[in-house]
Amino acid sequence: MLEQYRLGARFLPHLPDRLVDGGTRLLAGTLALRRGEQRLIVQRNLRRIGTIGEESSKGELQRAVRETFVAYGRYYVDCARLAAADPAEVEAGFTFEDYQHISDARRTGPGAILVLPHVGSWEWAGVWLAQRPGMKVTAVVEPIDHPELFEWMSRFRRRIGMEIVPAGPEALGALTRALNDGHVVCLLADRDIGGGGVEVDFFGERTTLPGGPAVLARRTGSPIVGVVVSSRNGKCHAVCMPPMVVSRAGRLRDVVGEATQALAHRLEEMIRTAPTQWHLMQPNWPSDRAALAAFRDGSE
Repeated sequence: MLEQYRLGARFLPHLPDRLVDGGTRLLAGTLALRRGEQRLIVQRNLRRIGTIGEESSKGELQRAVRETFVAYGRYYVDCARLAAADPAEVEAGFTFEDYQHISDARRTGPGAILVLPHVGSWEWAGVWLAQRPGMKVTAVVEPIDHPELFEWMSRFRRRIGMEIVPAGPEALGALTRALNDGHVVCLLADRDIGGGGVEVDFFGERTTLPGGPAVLARRTGSPIVGVVVSSRNGKCHAVCMPPMVVSRAGRLRDVVGEATQALAHRLEEMIRTAPTQWHLMQPNWPSDRAALAAFRDGSE
């Protein structure tokens, strides 16, 4: 897999966009047919968001699922392109809306917490931010099953000025120090990876989401800014939401619970701006796990 990324980083920038997009669509369509469990999760997510209703035709559902797989493929293509992109190319491939919300959060300080859903090519936003004068960016990265690829991507991020914190028990302390030092911390917050998160209502169903953003905001006084990055007109386009300040008074558990629920509603709003680009393909609700178990039983 590492060699595939290296080849992509070497050759993709030189290929015509039309060819890359066509190849991505072809591969994504194949994966959508072959990966039944991921397809099931995508279908369930599209229904939760409201993109696909009960009255929708089978064809509409298939097209929406295929577009989600295309967005997932485009994310990896953009990651490979970023590894070889110079600052001018990063700038040319990115647009930002309401950036002043990040500036406002940094003035409130000491740092800013950017919360993102798994929509579009969010990596591009981190690289673009790291190129801003005087900007210090720290990102939490989930370890993957390929250690060599993880280390290669981490080196790339550090090379362009991002600090990398692996997800895990040590992350909270490292992120607290980064925020107190004025960093912008980027967190994907629409999935409770390790379990033990905060119970919330998310798209009309109970589940858990990570409480880390609210805990960090409470600890440091840094506001939370929602950011969603989607593909628009051939570029990565980011939209910022107004800063959310978390109270530093009251019981920690109560404050974190209220803030995480408010954040869940903001995530809903952001995801609905580009629903077929939300490429979260792991079970995210208790009912997803039950549905997957039934699917596996039926496929045996």
